[in-house]
Amino acid sequence: MCKTTGPAVQRTGELTKRGWTAREIRSARTSGRIEQLRQGVYAVPGACRPLRTAARHGGSLACVSAARHLGIWVLEKPPAPHVWMRGHGHRRSCPPITGTDACGCVEHWDDGASPTDAFGLPPVPRILRQVLACRGVEEFFVAVESALRQRLLTRSGLAWLRANVNAEGRAALAIARSDADSGLESLVRWRLRHRGLRITTQPAITGAGRVDLLIGDRLLIEVDGVKNHASRKKRHKDLVRDAAAAAWGYVTLRFDYAQVVHDWPSVEAAILGQIDAGHHLR
Repeated sequence: MCKTTGPAVQRTGELTKRGWTAREIRSARTSGRIEQLRQGVYAVPGACRPLRTAARHGGSLACVSAARHLGIWVLEKPPAPHVWMRGHGHRRSCPPITGTDACGCVEHWDDGASPTDAFGLPPVPRILRQVLACRGVEEFFVAVESALRQRLLTRSGLAWLRANVNAEGRAALAIARSDADSGLESLVRWRLRHRGLRITTQPAITGAGRVDLLIGDRLLIEVDGVKNHASRKKRHKDLVRDAAAAAWGYVTLRFDYAQVVHDWPSVEAAILGQIDAGHHLR
């Protein structure tokens, strides 16, 4: 996220409205207090690279890039920014990706009410609709649950989404909840949704504390993010928790990010194997 207290990218007119003179703008450019991205467009210190790239391209961050910028969980960092061009933008030239002749920016041309500043992000409901159209319902569902968890999606925003997405999107919204602690938890629930399982998110388990998911009465699913549980100390703590849960009759399956995202068939097979054996029931 950009480390700024106000709009990170501004036009000359916006700076002028805030009391800057032409001389002050030139002085700020020379001293490095602002960076000229293109004619009449400037970035303040702390503006992140994706936002600056989007402005050079002619718009603002959109879709998964905007979601990630706001801290909404997305599956993977996009290689180049997704850019909201509104419905009437003008494509500009921006630096190409290394080894290519193109910048790689993914353009979104959906129209709608613009933020108060020229390069502001779309509203969260519009960002989520862009994710649905661009990346599919699975990533949409995960992003919606992340936004709900962080209270970035209001009741009115949910109502707007229901009225402005397709039937697939509305079906995802109908089962979205705000209690998932990570996108991986949401992803597991989404991929198991047709199995008719009773899945509890973030339950408190005797001896183990909070766990990611509980299927049925006693099958625990723990999903570790890319940055979590990498150290030997954290790994030991996880083993202690698993042993404590086992002492109380629970069975724990633990998966990492790569397994859940890139090798789901093996994850699903492990879960269903325990269920077929009845290990999820008392």
